[in-house]
Amino acid sequence: MNLDYIIPNNWSILEEGFDPDQVKASESLFSIGNGAMGQRANFEEHYSGPTFQGSYIAGVYYPDKTRVGWWKNGYPEYFAKVLNAPSWIGIDINVNNEQLDLFTCKKVENFGRELNMKEGWLSRRFKVTLKNNLELQIETKRFLSLGLDEVGAIEYAVTPLNSNVDLVITPYIDAGITNEDSNWDDAFWNISNLTVENNQAFIEAQTMKTNFHTCTFMQSECFINNQNIGLQPQVEKTDNKISFIYKTSINQNETFTIHKFGGYTVDRDHNKNELVEAAKSTLSKATTAGFAQLLENQKQAWAKIWDMADITIEGDVKAQQGIRFNIFHLNQTYSGTDATLNIGPKGFTGEKYGGSTYWDTEAYCIPFYMATKDQEVARNLLTYRYKHLEKAIENAEKLGFKNGAALYPMVTMNGEECHNEWEITFEEIHRNGAIAFAIFNYYRYTGDFSYIPEMGLEVLIGIARFWHQRANFSTNKNKYVILGVTGPNEYENNVNNNWYTNYIAKWCIDYTLETIEKVKEGHSNDFERISGKTKISHEELALWKKVADNMYFPYSEEENVYLQQDGFLDKELITVADLDQSQRPINQKWSWDRILRSPYIKQADLLQGMYFFEDKFTTEELERHFDFYEPFTVHESSLSPCVHSIQAAKLDRMDQAYTFYLRTSRLDLDDYNHEVHEGLHITSMAGTWMSIVEGFGGMRVKNDTLSFEPKIPNQWEGYSFKVNFRHQIITVSVSQNETQFILEGDKDLTIYVDGKEVSISPNNRVTV
Repeated sequence: MNLDYIIPNNWSILEEGFDPDQVKASESLFSIGNGAMGQRANFEEHYSGPTFQGSYIAGVYYPDKTRVGWWKNGYPEYFAKVLNAPSWIGIDINVNNEQLDLFTCKKVENFGRELNMKEGWLSRRFKVTLKNNLELQIETKRFLSLGLDEVGAIEYAVTPLNSNVDLVITPYIDAGITNEDSNWDDAFWNISNLTVENNQAFIEAQTMKTNFHTCTFMQSECFINNQNIGLQPQVEKTDNKISFIYKTSINQNETFTIHKFGGYTVDRDHNKNELVEAAKSTLSKATTAGFAQLLENQKQAWAKIWDMADITIEGDVKAQQGIRFNIFHLNQTYSGTDATLNIGPKGFTGEKYGGSTYWDTEAYCIPFYMATKDQEVARNLLTYRYKHLEKAIENAEKLGFKNGAALYPMVTMNGEECHNEWEITFEEIHRNGAIAFAIFNYYRYTGDFSYIPEMGLEVLIGIARFWHQRANFSTNKNKYVILGVTGPNEYENNVNNNWYTNYIAKWCIDYTLETIEKVKEGHSNDFERISGKTKISHEELALWKKVADNMYFPYSEEENVYLQQDGFLDKELITVADLDQSQRPINQKWSWDRILRSPYIKQADLLQGMYFFEDKFTTEELERHFDFYEPFTVHESSLSPCVHSIQAAKLDRMDQAYTFYLRTSRLDLDDYNHEVHEGLHITSMAGTWMSIVEGFGGMRVKNDTLSFEPKIPNQWEGYSFKVNFRHQIITVSVSQNETQFILEGDKDLTIYVDGKEVSISPNNRVTV
């Protein structure tokens, strides 16, 4: 597959020329979503070539029974799977008894596809010669409405170029679908009802086991040369599909257009017995507005998002396209209005990772949503974890922990652990620390302490209890150790004293103790309620402190660095530069045994800790550890380049920072990891945003104040971004010579730029 087929453009993802080998990759790259649902960029018309069909509804999943060779105590019963939902996009095209199929037709010319990120729509255009020598011009446009988030709209236009034709157009909804990713090939859906009424079709179906009730719906209108022809369809029903068959004749060079509206109503939002009525109401709003007005509304909704979230880059189209692609998909995936939803690593673009929530949300996504939306959005993500606290306590109990210790799941839909690789499920316990860090980070950035007495402190207590019980005292080291873990570097399993895990465990306990005192002093009623509920005592807190104060951190005097884990120096320390490039990526070329014995690091591990807790280490310490560990890092996790870009920028290594930035921003567009056909890397896209704002922009919150240390790659003429800091919006514009700040708000703000105090006042430009 040609990995460089996406055409550089500031605002669009563009593909020119039809190549069946690129179809699955394009289906991922051109995916669309609106927070409530999403879909891969599958063709509307029939396609018989290799394709990965995917339509997904937010929050709807199936507990696919765990499949492992040998069952171990504590294994989750299931792996949650985001479900391929019934499809509403299908429109079969038949011309003079010949089916339109790009895989089997005689010729495809002038094929072009555009994902317009500025306005939020997907289009295709092509000229096709069918087997019967008919030539057609096809133009399509579709979008998932942000304003009416249960509905999507398609405009599909057919123009015969060399003959008058008999045309049969068949829009349909189809619940006879399967998941690409399934353990046992179970049926995931039970279809309960198919109904047709007034040119509207409805399929009611519910998921097996989880019993989510859904209604998939559609309605269509037909036009010739933009005139509505009031065409009435024949209706065809099978056990799982409803088709509307429209037949007409059109002359050469006339254009037949169908407007199709479709989507889902779900019992997460409506009474399960009223889903068809809700669908009728949604269709009424959509058809009353019409395709053109809905599209105009879509453009305005995206303009509002971009006004706050956009990052501009001057002089580097590939870098500009990359960051907008990342910001676009983050906004397509999660809108922030529903505290029962979260952000899956693939979003709505594929089924890998089950579509579930990982620690990525707390470590990478919350900063993006805090700064580009209202802080309520980030608070909702924290509320999501609070609502799952009881499940986190249950998860810990299943592994033998007690007294309210909480272990948040590595992978979850509803708070239960549903990841079934033991080295991740049982050992990648550092995820607990990311959740505590997000609480700290939220308060540090927003200044909103209210979440902590309301919800956060209970979460912190559960996490601190887990770390206290998970550490054990080593008489040999005369320190507390944490054994048998997997750190962020998943290329080392079952290691002892992973530095990052030990460090974040100590930090969590210290932060929880400090927060308990703060709540006790300032929110006595909340403290009484929480202490009564959790039954914390002075004796227990003293035991926690003993563990935190005496935590062991492996260190090499010879290398003058902390060790990623006890046995790191026992490895054959061959750097990535000396690794045969034909062996890359090692996760696709090597056995797991060989990977585990190698020194190669999948993503920032010890350096992840130095990113989170930067203020605890000197720049010289960061530089020493960066120089030691980055040469062993293969960056085969999507979460790796962004952290390294931020740290390289801090160390004034701008060429390296720029290279890492391009890798994180174009990870999917350039398919660095040779897996884009499986879906996009949504959560790491937030890390891309951080690599500009925190990396090049040097944004931090220090001593309750916003601080910047702006830098700019030589490849750029300038860049700018906005952040919403405590309800005041700051625009930061950096050029090769200066940095400018503009404040939107109603009061002055003091910031620090390169360590110096700068006062900015509303609507005045300040140049540094």
